[in-house]
Amino acid sequence: MKITIQKDHLASALQRIQGISGSRSTLPILSNVLLETDTEKVWLTATDLELSLRISVPAQVAKTGSTTLPAKPLFNIVRELSEPQLELESDEQYSTSITSGSAFFKILGLPPEDFPALPQVESDVSHALDQAVFRGMLEKTAYAASTDETRQFLNGVLLSFKDDKVTAVATDGRRLALFEQELEIPKDAECELIVPSKTVAELLRGLKDEGAVRIRQAKTQAAFECGDLLILSKLIEGPYPNYRQVIPAQAEHRISVDRESLLAAVRRVSLLTNERTNSIRMSFSKNKLTVSAESPNIGEARESLPVKFAGPTLNIGFNPDYVMDPLKHLPSDEIFLEITDEISPAVFKCDLPFLYVLMPMRLD
Repeated sequence: MKITIQKDHLASALQRIQGISGSRSTLPILSNVLLETDTEKVWLTATDLELSLRISVPAQVAKTGSTTLPAKPLFNIVRELSEPQLELESDEQYSTSITSGSAFFKILGLPPEDFPALPQVESDVSHALDQAVFRGMLEKTAYAASTDETRQFLNGVLLSFKDDKVTAVATDGRRLALFEQELEIPKDAECELIVPSKTVAELLRGLKDEGAVRIRQAKTQAAFECGDLLILSKLIEGPYPNYRQVIPAQAEHRISVDRESLLAAVRRVSLLTNERTNSIRMSFSKNKLTVSAESPNIGEARESLPVKFAGPTLNIGFNPDYVMDPLKHLPSDEIFLEITDEISPAVFKCDLPFLYVLMPMRLD
């Protein structure tokens, strides 16, 4: 293999795969990136056996071939080169020389035959979404996924393709985020898949503002194709909880509040909380919301802001981080809080097909 390639293009691709390569050090080959050429590009592939990423980079290919190289040292070398172009040339012993201007490196690789074969996701069913739309759906829901390994079926985002809409859902049992997007779906193409949080993070890094992403599912695997990037992921197996049943059918009170004002107030007041007292009090009175926190040995904080509310006085406690998470990811100026009482789930809504269910905390 012998290629000439732009330094920035190669460095960008290598940076993308750093989170995958080397995460399973018991198999040395998994610390390597597979390089394969065709006539006008080089393909870079990394895998940890559960998540695989394949990306193409334009290159001048003088001699086709393939090799595997340690991903982190290769990235560190390419990143530090001063010239805009570099040349890679591999020999039959999988030793690769890197030349750029007066700089020269030689690094040892492993046989490409030892690199794990990528899973084949063969399916007659696929769904196409605008990349920006899909990224927005994941951004508005993924933060609510569980990190508890004992509840693995919640450690990701559910994608449901049913009833002519795609629904993204994430929950950790204390809160639930849901976003829906209309999409024409034939009955024989309806499906559900639970995408692991690590895969979601790679998708958020890889999805762009333009173009489509094509999603294919086959048994326990899914493929996400977007431009020059292919992400292959093992899916989380098992049934997802019936999330519809935890969404309150109605609420006694509906409160309108400015999103940025609420986010800023909660952020400031939460400065006076700690791990033991990680809660804030939200007190609603006529057209007024007071956000407060009190922690022994630290102090107290209080801030008021205007709201649209004509009901009776309400006091409800929340985890401040759980309140801020949806507010940080929504573009809407106005947020609606639907509340029944201090012990029932609250629902956050806006002018998008989005809702966020949050369980309150006990107030002292």
